[in-house]
Amino acid sequence: MVYQVNDRKKDLLEIEKKQSLSVFEIANMQLEIAANKINLHPDILAQLKEPERVLMVSIPVKMDSGEVKVFQGYRSQFNTSRGPAKGGIRYHPEVSLDEVKALSAWMTWKCAIAGIPYGGGKGGIKCNPKEMSEGELERLSRRYIFEISSIIGPRQDIPAPDVYTNSKIMGWYIDTYNKISHSSSYAAITGKPVDLWGSEGREEATARGLSIIVKEAADLLKINPTKATVVVQGYGNAGSIAARLLHEQGYTLIGVSDSKGGVYNLEGINPIEIFEHKKRTGTVSNYSKARSITNEDLLKMKCDILVPAALEGVITKENVKNVRAKVIAEAANGPVTPEADEILFEKNIFVIPDILANSGGVTVSYFEWVQGLYGYFWKKETVNSRLKELMVKAFHEILQISQDANVNNRTAAYMYAISKVAKCMEIRGIWP
Repeated sequence: MVYQVNDRKKDLLEIEKKQSLSVFEIANMQLEIAANKINLHPDILAQLKEPERVLMVSIPVKMDSGEVKVFQGYRSQFNTSRGPAKGGIRYHPEVSLDEVKALSAWMTWKCAIAGIPYGGGKGGIKCNPKEMSEGELERLSRRYIFEISSIIGPRQDIPAPDVYTNSKIMGWYIDTYNKISHSSSYAAITGKPVDLWGSEGREEATARGLSIIVKEAADLLKINPTKATVVVQGYGNAGSIAARLLHEQGYTLIGVSDSKGGVYNLEGINPIEIFEHKKRTGTVSNYSKARSITNEDLLKMKCDILVPAALEGVITKENVKNVRAKVIAEAANGPVTPEADEILFEKNIFVIPDILANSGGVTVSYFEWVQGLYGYFWKKETVNSRLKELMVKAFHEILQISQDANVNNRTAAYMYAISKVAKCMEIRGIWP
């Protein structure tokens, strides 16, 4: 492949021309930068700037009080040239059409990087699950799947968990889908409980994939885990498991945070103990063996590995100058803005972009889908071994592009992914 090796300063200038970008505009800007590097045909680029299909639905739910409340839900199918759409569903007060479109675009690139036969999809419901009872959540979940059932299925679009959704909710999804479709499919939803034919290793797959890639980066940069430190911003499922797995590799966890605040201890924090503290109190704050710190100050801590594991846009051109990590491993989607990306590159901070770093989740979702289609299920060791094989391969292929084209890792990852998607689109053509 021939790369267009442009001046990075020019890329940064183009980024800075636009202010207050929406998350979907950021996704498209990342696309355009990479497309320019690989001389992507304008016709393909035009098609890749918008999703193939977006469904917006109203979800009436009878609340425990007897009141009927109507929630807004979305499902975006960005590109299916490589296979059925794949992507999680999040429940969050800030869910929007713009966000879901961007996330479905990132899923397209993530699946291409992972080398799995999927396109990108994403869904969400604008709600606050922390303020809802289990019964309200179940009624919300089942009605949402009913509303989007016409566009999902094991060969069309396979939903999975995301922010504030979990295996229990996936169990409600698969039960609802099967009743609507009069089927007994267990490949229509992934991230299900193992007892409902989910996959071994799925719950920790995102974090395990990240820990695999961090090891590859540490080996490259000659970072000794037993003498290195980790900070995790966002201590939910991905963040807490990543902290534990990195701790098992020898890293010292020195800072963690969640939406309510953070704590730090330069001597080390036990990742399991603080997770138990969060389960008891609802937050990592006020942990007796550490001192309080804000989320903003946590990002400034000197460390070897920084893991942003919350939401998008936390490292920006305003605070990037204060980041002192050697490696940023993006467990969250889109935590670094385009402006900050180039500055991190100039500072020689090694960024493992989200579409590589957190692709372990969708990779093991693919394994679950395959197992569900065949009705033959693998041992956890097999799942983890196959996950490692795919992720290590992707890491080194992206690293090679980054070095050959003299671009940051994110742009290299996009170049790699977009090339794969574009090739499928060219072969397929346009019909009708």
